[in-house]
Amino acid sequence: MHELSVVTALVEQIQEVLARENGCQLVSLTVAMGALSGVDRDAFEFCFPLVVEGTPLHGAQLHIEEVPLRLSCRECGAESQPDEVFLIQCMTCGSGLVEIVDGRDLVLRSLEVR
Repeated sequence: MHELSVVTALVEQIQEVLARENGCQLVSLTVAMGALSGVDRDAFEFCFPLVVEGTPLHGAQLHIEEVPLRLSCRECGAESQPDEVFLIQCMTCGSGLVEIVDGRDLVLRSLEVR
């Protein structure tokens, strides 16, 4: 389960931000999780409270925004959002010559501190 290492790295980065900004306690954080990020949401949510135990992040609310896969076709120019993340082709013309526009990243969107 690599989600444990992903959460651990995220918590370490947030702790650095809190120290740099003189934040005392993290109230909440929002993470945008792309459909192709390779991170399992359930495992991420399971690991989060375990990793933050005993840190300034303990008790913080975790909010996850799911970011769907969005493609841009190099043949017809259409943008599409496939229903299945394993079907990486243009939903308009069926071409496999597509560029992933959104949905592959895991991004820390916001922190609320007090």
